[in-house]
Amino acid sequence: MVTLAKVAEAAGVGESTVSRVLRNHGSFSRKTKDRVMEAVERLGYVPNRIAGTLASAGSRLVAMVIPSLTNIVFADVLRGASGILEENQHQAVFSVTEYEPEKEEALVAAMLAWRPTAVMLAGFEHSNGTVKMLRASGCRVVELLDLDGAAQDLAVGFSNRAAGSVAADFLLKRGYRKIGYVGHDLDRDTRAAKRFAGFRETLGAAGFPLVDSEIHAGASSVEGGRLALERLLTRMPGLDAVYFSNDDMALGGYFHCLARGIQVPERLALFGHNGLDIGRVTPQPLSTIRTPRVATGRVAAELVVTDAPSQVVDLGFELIEGATA
Repeated sequence: MVTLAKVAEAAGVGESTVSRVLRNHGSFSRKTKDRVMEAVERLGYVPNRIAGTLASAGSRLVAMVIPSLTNIVFADVLRGASGILEENQHQAVFSVTEYEPEKEEALVAAMLAWRPTAVMLAGFEHSNGTVKMLRASGCRVVELLDLDGAAQDLAVGFSNRAAGSVAADFLLKRGYRKIGYVGHDLDRDTRAAKRFAGFRETLGAAGFPLVDSEIHAGASSVEGGRLALERLLTRMPGLDAVYFSNDDMALGGYFHCLARGIQVPERLALFGHNGLDIGRVTPQPLSTIRTPRVATGRVAAELVVTDAPSQVVDLGFELIEGATA
């Protein structure tokens, strides 16, 4: 294996000089940089970024513990964060919990063993073990995509309860009264559960309680939304609107309507959550709430690299009227 020491020997400089050149940080001459880079190319040296981070006096490792990679929401958050972290010479690593609190606890323990400068997680709901480890770690903690709860340190996102309430208010103002709900596992996806709670509360306060709901057993998906809507309409064919836990599920519902000849929104209105690009380019753009996913990752990373004081950042959300409700 080609090591940093071998590159330094080939370039005729010290290891610390090679490290400065590769990190593009600190003082070195153009001539020295050319000699180091020539040696790197000739020897085929690949820097061990993580080892370099762990060896530094102050770790620049940022651990991102996310629920899913199949949901584009979290990919967008990663995209927003990674650019800022890279610009500021921080190294991002991530792991996936599949919405399981026990798995999140195990992954947080593994990440903290690397002594990161910060840990980013989705939401406020974590196991007691996870919370204790984070509090004892001394690193920054950033909770993402939710503001309905108490932040441990930094929080960036929006109120899911408010998003659900706004969706209900929109449907009521459009004249819909027989409203149902299609969702996925609310015990594991606590942010979806908060949206559902805000939605139901607003309907009930207006005197038009939710008629019925269908919860898909498993993670959210287009297929899950299609099957769940079919089951819901079999029980309640008189519904005039359905609120979905997210756009994936709503698109599945939309495809079911297309296949069965159910006119949208004349016969049945559909409303989603997240504002995914695919929902914007369907034959009838999806009515939904657009969430600031990329901005959430970007702002969270900025707070970390600037070592900002503990705070809560509300980025809000946007109602997209679309054409399905």
